[in-house]
Amino acid sequence: MTLDLTPDLREVLDGTPIAHIATVLPDGAPHSVPVWIATHGQYVVILTGPGSQKARNLRRDPRVAISLTPPENPFEPITLRGKVVDWLDGERGWALIDEIAHKYLGAPYARGQERVVALIEIDHQHVGL
Repeated sequence: MTLDLTPDLREVLDGTPIAHIATVLPDGAPHSVPVWIATHGQYVVILTGPGSQKARNLRRDPRVAISLTPPENPFEPITLRGKVVDWLDGERGWALIDEIAHKYLGAPYARGQERVVALIEIDHQHVGL
């Protein structure tokens, strides 16, 4: 069941938290890395290289767990779970990548490396202990 993001959660995600995304490696072990995060409509979004370990993991098994804390309140844990339902690349992907980069860096993302955006449908969200 897809959940609507609460307004408070959307506000945190549209800020500049560093999130940690956990995916599943081919042998079943967890793989966790820090990522920039944002929202796009009903989705939570991250960007990555199309050949990165997390992208390969998510194309094989779209389930994902995400943890983060608001920068202004590092003692309020937020956990999300869901699955990648689509990937954006090309101009559509770069438009969203630049939006994300602007909020973290104040500038567009450098075009030196190929990047894609994962659209994540959230089915679990929890704020606080």
